[in-house]
Amino acid sequence: MASTPGTPDNPLRVAIVGSGPAGFYAAGQLLGDKERTVEVDVYDRLATPWGLVRYGVAPDHPKIKSVTRVYEKTAAKPGFRFHGNVEIGVDLSHEELASAYHAVLYAIGAAKDRKLGIPGEELAGSHAATEFVAWYNGHPDYADHDFDLSAKTVVVVGNGNVALDVARMLALDVSELQVTDTADHAIEVLARSSVEEVVVLGRRGPAQAAFTNPELRELADLHDADVVVDAPEGTWVGLEGIEPTNERNVEILREYQAAAPKGRKKRIVLRFGVSPVEILGDGKVQGVRIVRNELVDDGGRVSARPTGESEVIEAQLVIRSVGYTGSPLPGVPFDDGRGTIHNQGGRVTHVGTEDHVQGVYTAGWVKRGPSGVIGTNKKCAQETVDLLLEDLDAGRLPEPTTTPNALLEALEERGVEVVDYAGWEQIDAHEKSLGEPHGRPRVKLVRRADHLLHAAAARVRG
Repeated sequence: MASTPGTPDNPLRVAIVGSGPAGFYAAGQLLGDKERTVEVDVYDRLATPWGLVRYGVAPDHPKIKSVTRVYEKTAAKPGFRFHGNVEIGVDLSHEELASAYHAVLYAIGAAKDRKLGIPGEELAGSHAATEFVAWYNGHPDYADHDFDLSAKTVVVVGNGNVALDVARMLALDVSELQVTDTADHAIEVLARSSVEEVVVLGRRGPAQAAFTNPELRELADLHDADVVVDAPEGTWVGLEGIEPTNERNVEILREYQAAAPKGRKKRIVLRFGVSPVEILGDGKVQGVRIVRNELVDDGGRVSARPTGESEVIEAQLVIRSVGYTGSPLPGVPFDDGRGTIHNQGGRVTHVGTEDHVQGVYTAGWVKRGPSGVIGTNKKCAQETVDLLLEDLDAGRLPEPTTTPNALLEALEERGVEVVDYAGWEQIDAHEKSLGEPHGRPRVKLVRRADHLLHAAAARVRG
């Protein structure tokens, strides 16, 4: 009879699906356990780890990306393995994965965009922010997307950090882009951009905007763009008792509103109290019809109610940034309404009965929805890991019926080229070597075939 999982002769084996912040924080917490012997295999459908840090964080935010140093320390711990270029639900089923581990933890993020649900959303020139961000960050699924930046005016719908990232990327001077790890194909297009004005729409007021203070403040540092705040008196509501972040946002926005424009080539307009109701155009975007909202403070909760007052913003490009949602995986209970894996605190539960699916857990955006900053995932992952270890101690984890190595053999038989951590290090080293002569942190490889080619060099050397 096998000993209790977590001992040297029967290590606790955990598969983590998703190598972004939540996945790596969970791996680090499990492997840092001093009372148990743990082995963690991290799977990702891409050949490259770091998830949102690599493909979501704006290229001109290298300090935020430096969090990968923490994840690199986790990858160096005994018991860690990375299996990139493996898509769960395609290359391996959930059932196959679960059969080889005491527990499976899904940290696959929320990469699908939410829709506005208005007429004209499907017009050419109407894009999801998810696509635009992935494109300029060199995500292999979006390298061939086409963004026509001959537009003079761009409307960005949304009042979170992603909306500000998009606006800032469109307003950056090419010299500011050329020292970042922005994908080369995006730098070429952005360098030819005709964009003069970016209008960011928020349905409520300055106090309700979901920006973080540094993101909002750094708009003032743009070389080529003025920042204009269009916030009529009726939008400055709900100012009492707000969070310190929102209170500081209000102060920054009042400063922008009071400042005289410097006459720069571009401008970013932050408009509050308006909602898009229709995207206009004959085959492609030519304008956005917006409606002015009345903002009502109902005991601390500010709601936006459309008035009869509308106008048309002439624009040739629309980027929608109104949130992300997760995607279901075959065999894993999913909450369609919330766009998350069905769970209670990180334990995956059956829809309807709420019974725990033994040995299955979740963390990150696909657990709680797209909220918080990168560091938020650390606490979120810890909550899930605590429940997993509680279930281990209570004897509630299933015993595996096969081994992780048997899964790797099956993947090889299926023709799946698995990228291990040494393979990723080869990709990483090559990208950095391409960037160094130009003073850039890296030049990203944006094709899956190139990732696999350079990862293969590690196997040859090994």
